[in-house]
Order: sequence, then C-alpha cells, then structure tokens
Amino acid sequence: MAKVKTAYFCQNCGARSAAWMGKCSSCHEWNTYVEEVIESPTSLSKSAGSSKYHFTPQADEPTLVKDIAEDTEARIPVADKELSRVLGGGLVRGSAVLIGGEPGIGKSTLMLQLALGFSGGKSLYISGEESKSQLKMRAGRLGGGDGNECYILIENNTKAIAEKIKKLSPGLIIVDSIQTLVTDRIESSAGSVSQIKECTAELIHIAKQTGIPLVIIGHITKDGAIAGPKVLEHMVDTVLQFEGDRNYIYRILRSQKNRFGSTSEIGIYEMKGAGLMEVSDPSTILLSNRNEMLSGVAINATLEGMRPLLIESQALVSSAVYGTPQRSATGFDLRRLNMLLAVLEKRCGFRLGAKDVFLNIAGGIRVEDPAIDLGVLCAILSSAEDVPIPPKTCFAGEVGLSGEIRPVNRIDQRINECLKLGFERIIVSKFNKISNLKALSQKIHIEQYARVDEVFRAVFEKV
Repeated sequence: MAKVKTAYFCQNCGARSAAWMGKCSSCHEWNTYVEEVIESPTSLSKSAGSSKYHFTPQADEPTLVKDIAEDTEARIPVADKELSRVLGGGLVRGSAVLIGGEPGIGKSTLMLQLALGFSGGKSLYISGEESKSQLKMRAGRLGGGDGNECYILIENNTKAIAEKIKKLSPGLIIVDSIQTLVTDRIESSAGSVSQIKECTAELIHIAKQTGIPLVIIGHITKDGAIAGPKVLEHMVDTVLQFEGDRNYIYRILRSQKNRFGSTSEIGIYEMKGAGLMEVSDPSTILLSNRNEMLSGVAINATLEGMRPLLIESQALVSSAVYGTPQRSATGFDLRRLNMLLAVLEKRCGFRLGAKDVFLNIAGGIRVEDPAIDLGVLCAILSSAEDVPIPPKTCFAGEVGLSGEIRPVNRIDQRINECLKLGFERIIVSKFNKISNLKALSQKIHIEQYARVDEVFRAVFEKV
C-alpha cells in the first residue's frame, strides 16, 4: 500500500516545508503553517484517469514578433463603463482576472451584473456558495435573467467544470469563489493553499487554450489581502480590488495589477436596491450641498488614476480634554497628518500641540494623492480659528517639510474639473507650469503661491 505524503504550507505566502515551523522563513509571519495531504493512494489512481477531463496542451513553436499577426478583436467590450475603464477598454480574450474584496461589499453582485449584461455570447457563472434559486432571486433584483444567455452552474469540482465548459463553449467564465473549488489531484480540503493554486492553474490553462476570458472572485484576509498564496496574484493577468465602507453607498473598483492596461484607473459605483449603479460624475456626489458657510471645510482637486475629482476635507480642532491630544484621520494617512501638523507649527507658528485634531474625507473614500495637503492644512486652520474658507475656492498643492508648496501633476485637468462644477478660484503651487494659463485665467481665478504662510494670508485675511 502506498504511503500518504503530507507537507506543511504557509497560508500567507504558500511556502512549503517538510516540518512545521512557528515562523515562516519566506514571509516571516508566525503560526501560518498548516499540514496538507499532497499525495495519497486514491489521488494517484484518480490522476491517472483524469486526463480526459482536462484540456490537452498544444505544442508551440518559437515565432518572431514581426511575424505574429495582430488580433483586431483582442478585447471584448463590456457594457459596464466603469469596469471597462479599469480593465483598460474591455476584457482581453484568454485573460484571467482576479477580483477581491471584503464580505458583503458587492463582488458577487458586480460579477452577476457583468454576466447578465455580457453581449459577447454565452456567459457561464459558476458558484460554489449559492444555489440556483438564490442566484435567480438576485438576477431578478438586478433586472436581468430573461433576455440574455447567462448560464448558472453550481459546481465546485474542476474536473466537472472543465467538462461543462467544453460542452457549453461560453464567451465568458465567472467563478465565485476560488476558495470553494477542489480538484481530484490534491487531497487537502477546499480553501487550502495547494487547492487554490492547483484549481487556479487549471482554470487559467482552460482560459489560455480556449481564448475565453476568466474572472475569479477571491476572498480576502483580515489584513485586506486576497486569501491564499501570494503566487496567486502572479498567476493571473489582472488583479482588481473592490473596496468601500459598508456604512456608505459608494464603492471603488481599483486595479492593482493589469498586464493589458493601466493600474492607475478606478471605477466608482453607487450601491442601490437594484444593484451597483455606475457613477459617471463622482465630484458632484462627493461634495456636500450646504447653503451656510462652515469652518473646517475645504475643497480639494485630486486625481484617482486619470480621473479628476473634487473632494471635501473636513477638520475639527478642539481643546484636549484628557491632557494628551488626539490625532484621528478617516480616509487620510494619519502619519501624513502628523507631518502636516508639524509643518503648521514649525513653519507657520500655529500652536496645535495641546489641541485634538480630527480629519475626515467626506464620502467614505480613501485618498492617497499628496495634492490635497494644502486643502487639509487650510481646513485645519479654518477650524482652529473658527473662520470659514471663502466659498467657490479649491486647493491643489503638495506641502513639503520646509513649508513650500510643491507642484502637482496634470494641473490642467484639475482646473477644468473646478470649472465644470462652477468654482471661481483655485490655489496652486507657484512652480506649476500651466499650459493654457491665459485662457483658463479668463474663466477661473488662478492664484499661485510658493509657501503655505502666503496661502494662509491670501485665504483668511480677506475674510
């Protein structure tokens, strides 16, 4: 009788070890090794007769780049404009896309909408988590399921999935989720590192050989990373992160890796009862509608990928009650907030060491663009002095440690976004080179300064 072989795998990075270790030598995480069966008598017999269920590899010959014919239909158009923007213009034939996000954020809803609205032929939605009746209810809520060719398959065995794909020949495959699939080649339980790697490799092999685009939904860990080995992200062509606060209705689809497009694009959705709705003009929904002027509020011109946005930063400065001042930031890097407060105290002379400072980016989104530094500082000072910022004023500038205002990229796009929403004044860096300054100055008042203290005098002394 053959001996059962086992090995230990790190659940964080997928490293393999012959014995259990407390600390992974690859990713240096503690208590991540789990024992998995890698070969048993039953798996040997199954793998020997399972070749007929899988696509056989095709021999290939080396070809010169100049001799390779370009495929004019390399991309399949997607009805969802936000998803198409993030993917780089549509789905690439034979590509593998991995999408991750927190539970309940809307991954399955977004992918079912993609399957229902797919116009490139049949779409196959493979689920290992829900029943057909549950998916039918969701499809009815999303307003689809009658006039399209969307097929539902409830299966978690890759051998059976491969047979169904051969029989149906769909134009799109969606798997929900990769953690529920199992293959007969591996004896470990579903969701283990070896199962996830092997199942993903088999599905990608099918996609590459048939030219069918593949979308895989993956769970995430408590740290926000996609569950499973890190090598999973290297196996696929595109990695998308679906994020957002469940207390808000807005969701952001962000590209972390894309072999066929830019990784700086984002898609914005609004969660409603009828599904995820595209937000074509996010600046209008991220700004609060108020009539009275309030202190501690500043409007910033930022960029998310290639898309300009106007966001609202809200600051609250109050006396520290418990002795030790608090620093809190929502949607903004707390370490950068502490740095900006140090610049405000050292370079401008404002004493905030004994004050509580709270900062919030309205709309529930997280911003990493340093161009909002200037607006954040003005919001903090506005709250500290209880002086509102003049209306229809926008800011775009990065603040350095010496108090200088550094230039930001694509300033023309930011100014045009302010014009579109009716702003009358924008404050930018003196070192920014604006290509059509004369034409823009006739439509909006552009003020350029070199240091933050100059901005403070220009903004608050006239109020």
